[in-house]
Amino acid sequence: MVLKGIKLRIYPDGYQKELIEYNFGANRFVWNNMLDMMIKRHENNPDLKSLKAFDLNYILTTFKKEHTWLKKAESTSLQVSNKNLFEAYKGFFSKKRKFPRFKSKKYPKQSYQSKFVNNNVEIIDDSYIKLPKLGVMKYKNKKSIPSVIKYVTIRKSSTNKYYAILTVGEDITKLPKTNRSVGLDMGVCDLVICSDGNKYRTVRFDKKLAKKKHYWEKRLARRRTQALKDIQYKKKFGLIDPKSLGQYSNYMKAKLMVAKYSEKIADQRKDYLHKITRELVENNDLIVIEDLKTKNLLGNHSLSRAIANQSWRSLRLMLEYKCEWYGKKLLVVNPFKTSQICANCGYDDGKHGLDIREWDCPSCGIHHDRDVNASKNILNNGLEQALVK
Repeated sequence: MVLKGIKLRIYPDGYQKELIEYNFGANRFVWNNMLDMMIKRHENNPDLKSLKAFDLNYILTTFKKEHTWLKKAESTSLQVSNKNLFEAYKGFFSKKRKFPRFKSKKYPKQSYQSKFVNNNVEIIDDSYIKLPKLGVMKYKNKKSIPSVIKYVTIRKSSTNKYYAILTVGEDITKLPKTNRSVGLDMGVCDLVICSDGNKYRTVRFDKKLAKKKHYWEKRLARRRTQALKDIQYKKKFGLIDPKSLGQYSNYMKAKLMVAKYSEKIADQRKDYLHKITRELVENNDLIVIEDLKTKNLLGNHSLSRAIANQSWRSLRLMLEYKCEWYGKKLLVVNPFKTSQICANCGYDDGKHGLDIREWDCPSCGIHHDRDVNASKNILNNGLEQALVK
C-alpha cells in the first residue's frame, strides 16, 4: 500500500466558505503564536530541548481557554499545524530545511489539513463529499476514491478555487517488466532526450498565453500604482480612512486575471510532465537521469527563462515516486563530461559550445547527436553504478 494524493475540486456555499476562511485564520493564528513562543524560548535558554508535537498540543489546550474562538475551528487541523511546525523546526536544526516562517493572510494560497478520525470524511456518492466541520458539499473528480483516507487538506488557490486533497492509502499493481533501460538527458530545445534516440519536445506553454497574460499584467501594474497614489493622497490630507489595496475592485480583477493565466500555464505544464513520466515508467525497467544543479544553470541569463520553464526538478520528482509505486528503478548519476565523451569508444573530445549540436569523434569517426550521445553516456554510467551496487 502506498500513500497517494487525490485532488478534488469542491464547491462550498457562502456559509461553508466563511467556515473555511475561519479555519485558515485559526491555523495561521496557532502556527504564528507557537512559532513565536518557540523562538523566544530558544533565545532565553538555548540549552533547553525543543518542544515536541505532544508538548505543543498540551499547550494548545490551555491556549484554547484563553482564546475561546479557537474552539469553533476544526480541532484536528490545529494538532496537524503543531505537528508540521515541530517537523519544520526540527528539520532546520538538522540542516535539512530552512527556518519556518510566519504565515500571512495576504498570501493568496491558503490551506489547512485535518486528520481522518471517526469517519469525519465521507464520500457520499460520485458527486458529494462530507468534510469535518464543513458538512456536505459538491465535488468534481473522474477517478475512483479508495476507502482508506488518512488526511484531508482544504486549499484555496490564488484564483479563488477550493480543493480538497485526500491523502489515501491504495494498493497499486506493479507494471509488467520490459527488460529495457534508458538514459535521459535534459535539454532546452528538447525537454527529454532518450538514449534510444526518442525525444520529447519542449512546449513553451508560457509563450502560448504570453500576450493575454501580459495584457493583464500591464493593467495590474497601472491599477496598483493608481490605487497606491489614491491611498497616499487620502493619508496626506487626512481624508476618510484610506482603503486597502484589496478594496480596489479594478485592481483585484486584474490580479485575478493574471493569477488565472499563471495557473493555466502551470496546469498545462504539469499535465505534459505527467504524460511523459508515465510513458517512460511504463516502457522501461531502469531509468537513469543526470543530477542537474538547476540553480547554477539559472545563472545563464540568456537561457534562465527557458530553463525555468522546463521544470526539470518536477520531472525528476515524478519519476522518483512513480518508479517506487510501479516497481521500477531510478538511478541518478553525475553529469560530468557526458556531453564531450564519445559513447562508442570513450574518447574525450573536450568541451563543446552550446551552438555545437552534432560532432564527429576524432578517434572512431562515428557521428554524434550531442544530446543523444549524452543520454547514452548517462545510461552507461547508470549501468556501471548498478553493477557496483
